[in-house]
Amino acid sequence: MRCPRSSHLETALVPRYLGLDVGSKRIGVAVSDELGLTAQPVLTLTRKRNPREDMRSLARLCRRFGCVGIVVGNPLHLSGEASTQGEKTREFAEELGQMAALPVHFWDERLTSREAHAILYAAGKSRQEHKPLVDQVAAVLILQSFLDARSNRRRDLENEAPEGGIAPGEASD
Repeated sequence: MRCPRSSHLETALVPRYLGLDVGSKRIGVAVSDELGLTAQPVLTLTRKRNPREDMRSLARLCRRFGCVGIVVGNPLHLSGEASTQGEKTREFAEELGQMAALPVHFWDERLTSREAHAILYAAGKSRQEHKPLVDQVAAVLILQSFLDARSNRRRDLENEAPEGGIAPGEASD
């Protein structure tokens, strides 16, 4: 017989996402936790000559973590316009999504590398120690921003007032 409490915990689990900071030399990889609250660093993948090898490795990680989607940093110019790197990233991500049979969500990654370097400096890491970590930290920042936005949207939907009714948390006169 199943305990009702454990059944509730199983249904409370949120789908996991793989977060990527795709660069020309390295790909930072992060994954969301089982509750969908935080992004955790996984690894920095050094790019192979054949992009399909990178895609196969990332598709395996998606299966390993039971991911339902892939969040890819969209490298835009500070003005918000698309960049040439953005087109390459988009093509790579779309092919990865097909290979992994998962939806791909593009997420604004402006200034994440700069923020990642600042975090590493604050953690006491020297500039030489940044190279293998900065892409992972950037992937965490991209994925965390995506998770926070999803959580905020969900909260906003839950707090919307029903037609003619009072939204939760509102006082009536």
